[in-house]
Amino acid sequence: MAEVVGGSRVVVVMGVSGSGKSTVGARLADLLGVPFLEGDDLHPASNRVKMASGHPLDDADRRPWLAAITEWIRATASGGHGGVVACSALKRAYRDRFRRTGADLWFVYLALDREVAERRMARRRGHFMPAGLLDSQYATLDPLHPDEPGVTIDINASERPEEVLAAVVRAVSAPDR
Repeated sequence: MAEVVGGSRVVVVMGVSGSGKSTVGARLADLLGVPFLEGDDLHPASNRVKMASGHPLDDADRRPWLAAITEWIRATASGGHGGVVACSALKRAYRDRFRRTGADLWFVYLALDREVAERRMARRRGHFMPAGLLDSQYATLDPLHPDEPGVTIDINASERPEEVLAAVVRAVSAPDR
């Protein structure tokens, strides 16, 4: 299965909070035998505190986080082994920043309705991102554009990570990717 990504390709699993990008991203990286980065782990403590208190991040707050993810993408791609990162990547400008690394990037946008995301978030425990910030994420969300390398996968109908992962693997493996 490692040939799916091949070389130094980095797959960015993106979407709003509650879309399952961390679960799917980690499982995809495991299947591919490449490193996985949970993008949330790179948020400065101040960002986590701000979100946990119910305040959305702005671009200034995201700047160090985006810089850290960008550097991981650059280092991973230059290492020649590829990787998978789970990152909201809500704005095209953020994705453009990642592409400026020169890495072979491919985006997997896990798309779901706000109501479904809210239900999923209500079930999870111990995460710093409260469901109350979903509106700000959807307001910021600029879905993957047709000219961006990647695929949009509607995950509204699936509560099972295995089904979503299977759709992602099919998309990543498609000959026209």
